[in-house]
Amino acid sequence: MTLSNRRLGQIAGACLGAAGAIFIGIQINHPPLTLEFVGTAEFLVRQTLKAVMTVLVLVGVAALYTRHAGRLGVLGLVGSLLFSAGYLAMFSVEIIAGYVLPAIVRTSPGYVQDVLTAALGGTPAGDIGNVQVLLSVSGIGYMVGGLVFGIALFRGGVVARWASALLAVATISTLALAVLPEAFNRPFAIPTGIALMGLGWSAWRRASAPAEERPVRVAQAV
Repeated sequence: MTLSNRRLGQIAGACLGAAGAIFIGIQINHPPLTLEFVGTAEFLVRQTLKAVMTVLVLVGVAALYTRHAGRLGVLGLVGSLLFSAGYLAMFSVEIIAGYVLPAIVRTSPGYVQDVLTAALGGTPAGDIGNVQVLLSVSGIGYMVGGLVFGIALFRGGVVARWASALLAVATISTLALAVLPEAFNRPFAIPTGIALMGLGWSAWRRASAPAEERPVRVAQAV
């Protein structure tokens, strides 16, 4: 199976743009992460949208890197892999939060509270097992991967440089949340959402412009 450069760019643009819009949308009027909120219909909807957003980012990053691998080089490869690893771990966390925690919130409220505490950057009172590993991978991949991939995109000039720079700054700046009040968590996500939308718009616009249609092999049946 082959995909043209144009099609890869359009896939990247559509996925990253939609992911950015969802990322911003789910921050609006987001209730505090409490035991009472877990298990509600709104909680399930928001967690499902977060999971969908992570999948869109994974597809978008893969398509964008594949289309411009030659110009992004090793730095782009490392950045895309780190960023994707972070979002893959984030997908796992959102699925666990949305579909597992509600099932045990009444029988194991202490564990659920510890997961929520860890997700907000605090120190849980008890052992939350491998969920802590997923949270750590998600955080490191998101911050370091976003920084490296943003730099690679900026250097390669394959999409809008303002969006590439914003991605790098917005993702690594979340380190500041370690010393800021919880109220800053949602506002700090907005710049990343804007960056993803900017990358998506730029990738789609450039891919849709008249250009040579050169197929890119992405898979081959044995």
